[in-house]
Amino acid sequence: MSRFMSLFKKKKGKPLKTSENDEKEIQTLFPFLEENINYICEAFGNTDDLKTRNVTFNGRNGKLIYLETMADAKEIQKSFLIPLAEAEEGKDIKDLITSVESNISTRLNEAVSALLSGSCALFFEGATDVFLFNTIQVNARTPDEPENEKVVRGSHEGFVEKLNVNLNLLRERVKNRQLTIKYYEKGWESNTNIAVVYMNQLANPSLVEEVKKRIESISSDMVFSPGYLEECLEDSPFSPFPQILFTERPDRLEAHLMEGRVAILSEGTSDASIVPVSFFAFFQTPDDFNIRFYAGSIFRLLRLFSFWGALTLPPIYIAVVGYHFEIIPQDVIMIVKSSIENIPFPPLLEAIIMAITIELIREAGIRLPTPIGQTIGIVGGLIIGDAVVNAGMVSNVMIIVIALTAIMSFSIPSYEMGNTIRILSLPIMFGAATLGFVGIIFSLMIIIIHMCKLKSFGTPYLTPVAPLHWKGLKDTFIRFPIWMLNTRPKGAQAQKSIKQKVSREWKRNDQ
Repeated sequence: MSRFMSLFKKKKGKPLKTSENDEKEIQTLFPFLEENINYICEAFGNTDDLKTRNVTFNGRNGKLIYLETMADAKEIQKSFLIPLAEAEEGKDIKDLITSVESNISTRLNEAVSALLSGSCALFFEGATDVFLFNTIQVNARTPDEPENEKVVRGSHEGFVEKLNVNLNLLRERVKNRQLTIKYYEKGWESNTNIAVVYMNQLANPSLVEEVKKRIESISSDMVFSPGYLEECLEDSPFSPFPQILFTERPDRLEAHLMEGRVAILSEGTSDASIVPVSFFAFFQTPDDFNIRFYAGSIFRLLRLFSFWGALTLPPIYIAVVGYHFEIIPQDVIMIVKSSIENIPFPPLLEAIIMAITIELIREAGIRLPTPIGQTIGIVGGLIIGDAVVNAGMVSNVMIIVIALTAIMSFSIPSYEMGNTIRILSLPIMFGAATLGFVGIIFSLMIIIIHMCKLKSFGTPYLTPVAPLHWKGLKDTFIRFPIWMLNTRPKGAQAQKSIKQKVSREWKRNDQ
């Protein structure tokens, strides 16, 4: 044993090779069982979903090792544990394993790859080879595409409410030993399982430790939804701006993990939380990268325009009608005047009434069953809009302004950022009703100053604009071609900034 400990201490200080060098690295089995198990554990970053089980066969001590998020526990029981318990003395282990796909290897790297694919590895003391047999977990149903994150091209899978299924979906996409999962159980009464997921050699260690520290500090008897975690983890809980990005798409989570961010998943919810994020991350969608960069850039600019348009369009109308009537063109002034001259309410009250009406219709459409909700949204909007105009309570122009504002707010990909628009538009309208354009500018200055002060797990909220980072602008307002995105976003705090080299080398060779 002392010999083993000395060997292990010498080896422990050496950094593991990355997956890029897996094909070149050939690591055969060690002579001691514990050495092999420690190598596997260290290769996976001591992830919590890597499980081991002691076995004894023909007087030899061994260990069964597998990833519980990839392997099927029932299949392990059927293919190995039951035959082991019923095995006769002297029987060969190869005849014992009933799995259809089984293999024998002398390389630990092959064992690591097999574990990532859902296999189990069986080690024996003093053996020079490892037994690998397939026990991959098969989900009972194909996870459906999220309703609020639909894409035209790309993956149509979505997370479900089972934590192990979600982690399985992620492991199937990221077959890399550096994908590390740490489990936590929070809530005195609910005992909710929470998983922190990150790429071990990409995510910044200080960021990972900060996430773990904040999760460990949660002290509550009930934690069962992302909202509970969000309010306990975010830097500024009283800010109207979200500082944690939620997604139900495995492909979107994979992309953020590869940039060095950390994900938090919990049992009972299909949402995965991503940290740290910037303001611009809430306007990006997988479709931006699944279509040509010209179209992706235009659509992203359209979403950013919709955010500021939804914030300022009703206040601008209120300011123009109340204070700056002279800027309306002569051809339009009579239309606006005839629309508002018989309205008994000021423009501010008009806007508030219609904004509340739109929100009521929206809430009714969400809470009711889908067929009824769609009918309520369309019929209710048409009837109420026509009725208030005919009754002379709201002007035609105000109906158009509020309708455009609602459409622009619905174009925001993030539900949380859409809620921010609805919250902030009201104080800006009050500023416009009080001081006109000056009130709008003053309100926007306060909002932008607040955004400059915000941070998400140490990342400035407006990065890469404030502070300015030129390389980061390649994937902010517009999207450059993928082969030009050579570095990871600075806001992700990744250990490795370079993510690709020359992806169009063939073009140079042709020239």
